[in-house]
Amino acid sequence: MDGRAHNVSAVLRLLLGFVVLSTVAGLLMAGLAIPAVGATGQVAKGGVDFFNDLPSEFTVSPLAQQSRILDADGKLIANPYDENRIIVPLAKISKHMQNAQIAIEDARFYEHGGLDVRGFSRAMISNLQGGDTQGASTLTQQFVKISLQESALRRGDKDAARAAVQKSYSRKLQELKYALNVEENFTKDQILEGYLNLVYYGDQAYGVEAAALNYFGKSSAKLSLGQAALLAGIVQQPTAYNPVINPKAAQARRDLVLDRMQSLGMASAKDVAAAKKVDVGKSVNKKPAKGVCHRSPQPYFCAYVMEWLQKSPQMAVLGKTPAERLKNINQGGLTIRTTLKPSMQKVAQKELLKAVKIGNKQNLAGAVSIIEPGSGKVLAMAQATDFAKYQTNLNVDQVYGGGPNGYQIGSTAKTFALVEALERGMPLNSTITIPAVSPSRPAVFQARQMTDECGTVEPWEVRNDFATSGGPMSLREGVTKSVNPFFAALNVRLGACSVRDTMMKMGLHRADGEPISNTIAGIALGAGESTPMSVASAYATLAANGKYCEPNPVTSITTPDRKALELPGPQCKQAISADVAAGVNDLLQSVVTDGTVSPLWDSDARPAAGKTGTTEKQNQIWFSGFTPQLATVVWVGNLKPASKKGNLYSLSGKCFGDYGCVNRVYGSTVAAPVWAKIMRAVHKGMPVKQFKKPSSEVRNGTYESLPNVIGRSVDSAKERLEDAGFSGYVAGQVNSSLPAGTVAYTDPAGSALPGSRVGLFVSSGQPAYVAPAPATVPQPAPPPQAETVNPPGKRPKPKPNRD
Repeated sequence: MDGRAHNVSAVLRLLLGFVVLSTVAGLLMAGLAIPAVGATGQVAKGGVDFFNDLPSEFTVSPLAQQSRILDADGKLIANPYDENRIIVPLAKISKHMQNAQIAIEDARFYEHGGLDVRGFSRAMISNLQGGDTQGASTLTQQFVKISLQESALRRGDKDAARAAVQKSYSRKLQELKYALNVEENFTKDQILEGYLNLVYYGDQAYGVEAAALNYFGKSSAKLSLGQAALLAGIVQQPTAYNPVINPKAAQARRDLVLDRMQSLGMASAKDVAAAKKVDVGKSVNKKPAKGVCHRSPQPYFCAYVMEWLQKSPQMAVLGKTPAERLKNINQGGLTIRTTLKPSMQKVAQKELLKAVKIGNKQNLAGAVSIIEPGSGKVLAMAQATDFAKYQTNLNVDQVYGGGPNGYQIGSTAKTFALVEALERGMPLNSTITIPAVSPSRPAVFQARQMTDECGTVEPWEVRNDFATSGGPMSLREGVTKSVNPFFAALNVRLGACSVRDTMMKMGLHRADGEPISNTIAGIALGAGESTPMSVASAYATLAANGKYCEPNPVTSITTPDRKALELPGPQCKQAISADVAAGVNDLLQSVVTDGTVSPLWDSDARPAAGKTGTTEKQNQIWFSGFTPQLATVVWVGNLKPASKKGNLYSLSGKCFGDYGCVNRVYGSTVAAPVWAKIMRAVHKGMPVKQFKKPSSEVRNGTYESLPNVIGRSVDSAKERLEDAGFSGYVAGQVNSSLPAGTVAYTDPAGSALPGSRVGLFVSSGQPAYVAPAPATVPQPAPPPQAETVNPPGKRPKPKPNRD
């Protein structure tokens, strides 16, 4: 019984086969069904009707293809893609490749009209007898099948993608009808071109151009006979015949293709023999496929651009969501021109690596950002870490691939207090009174001195790297020597929250986009964290006469048909007045001309301004400097800032490449020299531009006279100050011959910023101590000593701070 059942089943399959063949033949003979067996004539007619009812119009959807990310000079940075595909015309595909694919897949390609009846009949009978569906699809049919699958996958329709390759006679009939339509509407060369650009060649390479580059590092136009045969052979089973993972199987398949080409007269016996001698395992690239940016010569910039395109509000033209944008980037064949200047990038990377070696064992890292003032263009982005092992971009915000916070910025933060001071009307040559300080004896600022919530509830101790006596200090001296108690006192006077607001409007923020700090220590002395790009953008605001521009790495995006997408221009705003920027630039030029950076830069040849930065325990070092044309920030530091217990690592005692091993490290000892070398190189060929001069209003300020409250009671002094538009607070008690409880002096004295707070120093009623002196030489009493702030007086000039 089993045998009879099997025979009956075989007969039924043969009958069905004749029905299908009759259907096909009927189609080819103008709808006339051929009844192979009399009893099946009606069935065959029904098959023809079924075939005629199938959809026939086939639309070739545009293929997903690689986009290109280019630098400012048009050189390739990366090819983002979902499918590694580069579309090329048939004329740029080797004739060997065309012949090899035809030889192994469809030898009668140029003879049939979409259906190879001989091959189809042979395969159909074989399928009916063995029960397995075999091939015999023409190149045109394969093109239809893969096109349908590709289009479904791009739509996200998994069911349609499975149906496109389902093994069934109904699917074959639909595929055939589409193939006939394709043959009617496209030339053979157009079909072959579409097929070669569409088909999968294994190892994540779609289309012959991507495959040629992937396996051989050459374009498909330059493929040899043996290379073409190897690629053509992969298509049938892309994994089994992958030459990287299965070289022996791939070689056997290649030789089969070569034999087929020889038999068809497409290659000579001599050439085939020579091609067979090449060992496949030794002839193909064996490097494993990597991510898009892993293969880029500028991996960190590549990764930044990819994230920026997906997430920046400026890139809404690419889609509403990051996922939609990524799909358009990976599949759209876009040409994305970036701002990266390869000459500047080369210099920045070279000079940074002279100080910090990639792969060092000292926990050292470094980063450089170069921003164009007035446009926000990111001209260079260097980083001294191995992208294969560490993908976090140290230059940028977290949203664009950076870490969550950034690094403490040290004394580069001091610049923003200068901006706030000049904006509030402090004269360019104004002074403030600072307390005495030394490395072992900190200055102490009390909670009562604070003017806003960004102060402190505990006494704030401020140390300095060198000793200085108390007394008046000018803005210029304070910034040139980077004196910590000076900027502590300045922030106390201005209100640290106001300084933080200035930071934010100039573009300075934490890597997570939040304000840099909410503590006076973080705001005044740089204990707050940020990134090199954020710092560079803020300093570029000064270089651009007060105009802040959001960092921007892209200048244009064009479609495959060379249509330019409409992009917004630079996102800029006037953050501070041009006059205030000119005043701050005037002060910061002193850091370069008179400070510890002066030996590194010829200010007469090209004016520059900037600020060093060194954090607590020499944990991180910075230099932020600029000319009117470029703003560059160099950061060198401990990649991991602290131990698991929270103890900060120090840079002191570590070795910095060409700069040697340094006992005590400051911003001026490594970061500033790297900055100077980069800036000298990238400015070559640029015209020398001068900074704008500050106006007399900025130079003279808008101080208002204070009413005289010396000798008054505290309440009376406060009332009189309030009547004049100021406010008073008790800043401390001092020894003085004035009656106890009366005001001995104020800080500031004489004049002050409109509406500012004035510190009242109250007399204890006890005369100041007078040291014994010779009877014949009477000695005047020394000035009164404040609890936290010394009264005005002369003091020795402090040494420059290497910070």
